[in-house]
Amino acid sequence: MIVLCALAISASASAQNLNEMLINEVLVNNETSLVDGFGNRNGWIELLNSSYGTVDIGGCYLTNDTQNMKKYLIPSGDVNTKIAPRQVVVFHASGKGDQGTFYTNFKIEPGDTLYLVSNDGRTIIDQVVIPSDLGTDESYGRVHIDGTIDDTRFEKMSPSPNSQNGDPEAETKSQIMARTDPYGWIISLTSMSVVFTSLIVLFLIFKLIGKLSVKYMHKGENKKTAKKAPAKVKVAKTGNATEVAAAIAMAMDKEFGAETEAAIALALHLHFDSCVHDQESFVITIKPHMTFWSDKRDMMLHKPTK
Repeated sequence: MIVLCALAISASASAQNLNEMLINEVLVNNETSLVDGFGNRNGWIELLNSSYGTVDIGGCYLTNDTQNMKKYLIPSGDVNTKIAPRQVVVFHASGKGDQGTFYTNFKIEPGDTLYLVSNDGRTIIDQVVIPSDLGTDESYGRVHIDGTIDDTRFEKMSPSPNSQNGDPEAETKSQIMARTDPYGWIISLTSMSVVFTSLIVLFLIFKLIGKLSVKYMHKGENKKTAKKAPAKVKVAKTGNATEVAAAIAMAMDKEFGAETEAAIALALHLHFDSCVHDQESFVITIKPHMTFWSDKRDMMLHKPTK
């Protein structure tokens, strides 16, 4: 069961990768371009694996006839039909399919529509309409800009079989940058500006967040203190200690609801009001108490009486 599931997943992945195959470049009238393995110059078809995984095109079809979608079967079992990621393979349209895996059994002409068909013989993976005015040694292919493939844009171009399409002399973006900024000053200043601008923006954001946080914290504390404001105690200056203690006890009982706080309040009031202080001299007088055991006179022998 596990093996069957693995095979199903593998087949599904393969089918998905087949959809990444593209007809990359086509040349019809070949006089000075690519020479095949037999020394002949035929038209040729270049396929591109645009995915990042290896794709086996064995079992797929090439055709220029909608009435015969299985015109040329790409042989299975040839290791060369496994196209590596972002790589190309060229088929020679010689009209002699028995010459090898990469020789089609049909030739191509200007104005033909070329199809790459999946291994089910029905699903069209990709197709290209060859311009009817395509000249000699002039190819028709997808535009590659600095290594990026445009899936929809085709142009007439100089033939570039087995390589990236486009003008090989054209400068890439990195080459243009190297020419315009040979010492790297522009890229350095740009990078530093981006970094410092980002730091300033982050500083302002965190500063604003800090201010808002402090503001809302103070607002919350004010609400809490307003809800739990302690009861005010008004005591007449002429009131005695019992009245003051009672008032403090009532306030603390309202605030805490415990008798202990009332006792503490009374003690504090008496302490600070100097009602129960003793006037001490801080002099300790020790008066010994003489006993039979401590009085030396009693330890002496008495003179016997007559």
